[in-house]
Amino acid sequence: MTQPERRHISALLLILSAFSGAARAEGLDAAALGVVYNQRDPGSLRVAAYYAERRGIPRGNLIALELPDRVQLTRGELAALRAALVRRLPSRVQSLLLIWQRPYAVECMSVTSAFAAGYRDDFCAPGCARTHLSPLFDAQGWAPADTAGWLPAMMLPTGDEKLARRLIDRGVAADDTRPAGTVYLVRTQDSARDVRSAEYAGAQAVGADRLRIRVVETPIRESYDDVLAYFTGVTRVVELKRLRFRPGAVADHLTSAGGILDERAQMPVVDWLAQGATGSYGTVSEPCNILAKFPSPGIFLDHYLRGETLLEAYWKSVAMPGQGLFVGEPLARPFGNREHSPGRQANGDQSTH
Repeated sequence: MTQPERRHISALLLILSAFSGAARAEGLDAAALGVVYNQRDPGSLRVAAYYAERRGIPRGNLIALELPDRVQLTRGELAALRAALVRRLPSRVQSLLLIWQRPYAVECMSVTSAFAAGYRDDFCAPGCARTHLSPLFDAQGWAPADTAGWLPAMMLPTGDEKLARRLIDRGVAADDTRPAGTVYLVRTQDSARDVRSAEYAGAQAVGADRLRIRVVETPIRESYDDVLAYFTGVTRVVELKRLRFRPGAVADHLTSAGGILDERAQMPVVDWLAQGATGSYGTVSEPCNILAKFPSPGIFLDHYLRGETLLEAYWKSVAMPGQGLFVGEPLARPFGNREHSPGRQANGDQSTH
């Protein structure tokens, strides 16, 4: 082979590689989302069928697993369930939606992170230690199964089926709407949980030219009816009933036990969903107030406002997600392009369960 021929082939391979990379960089859509439900729970099946219908999920992407009705899985149970899931998932699937109420933890890990990456001790080190870094943190593109071997997951709780359906509906309603509204960055009197306020200036710099951002301080006596995002740090959000969320809005509170869904001493993340948020995040075991274990408002906004789905933007905003439970409607995409919205893609091979 001559030198010019080698150069020509090398150039062609580079072009093909670029096209391949561009294809892998495309965002999450219905065809790339696996929907996993608990076949022992009729409510889980009903909500999964509704989600598949509303989002055009291909029939082959719906996977039934037999899950125990308890708070935690053991790592052995997770390994068996995840192996069975991976064997049945179509190769195009890059992310998961877990549709059930329990379990929400795998020992010290959240069920969303455990299904995403498998169980590892360094995802939740004992004491106030830093844990395993996510390869998806502030990443570009979205092909985590292909590039990192991860299947980032979000949970859609089914303890209240009517709420689950409303959550799905408002995720769909959010698509491509580019809603007007406000991002609220809340400073609190709880010094241990207010550490994220150190990031608020960066979040303002990221989003200030694209939407309205307000830094407010507790106690909050106003009512807000235009919430696009609400980031705070307390055990319980006393102003919650005075917040009205736009479709596609996210909200979370930096605290230790928000991801424990039957927790009452601290506010669980499902309370945000019941009030109208489309997504939230909380931890299932003691994370201490290490910022990297919670969503970065600035990184979340940067990706969400670019038109990425809720699941992509939320996962990219957490550097150490091992203990964190992601909940909500993963394909919500309020800042998408109406001409190409992953959340709206129809598919002729829809579930009819």
